[in-house]
Order: sequence, then structure tokens, then C-alpha cells
Amino acid sequence: MDNSQLSQLPGWALLILIVAVIWSLFWKGAALWQAARKGDGAWFVILLLVNTIGILDIFYLYCVAKVKTDKLFR
Repeated sequence: MDNSQLSQLPGWALLILIVAVIWSLFWKGAALWQAARKGDGAWFVILLLVNTIGILDIFYLYCVAKVKTDKLFR
């Protein structure tokens, strides 16, 4: 999507796009951080390459790494 296509988006669509990017970056960063700290190399590569708007990242954090919400970035 180039700049001319972005400028043609309605305001609400641009807002949804920005929120989705921020949401995805937050969860991807948290999941990659935990995978690196735990030494899960395979999970790190999968999480880095596969973009699911945070779904796979959340699954990894809470089901595989079993991270508690209050200890997400420790």
C-alpha cells in the first residue's frame, strides 16, 4: 500500500490500521522477549516470521511459556 492508497482510506479505516499495528507490535515484542529469555529458538523464529495480528504471540505467551500477566516483561 503506497501513500496515495493510504490517503484514500476513510478515517475510521486508518484508525483501525494504526490500532492493529500497535496491538501486533506489543504482543510480538512480548512474545519474542519471552522466547529469547527462555531459549526457545524455534518459537522465536516462528514468532518473528509469522504475523497473525498477535494471536500466535498471545498463544505462545499464555499456553507455551505460561507467563502470568503481571510478569509479562520481567
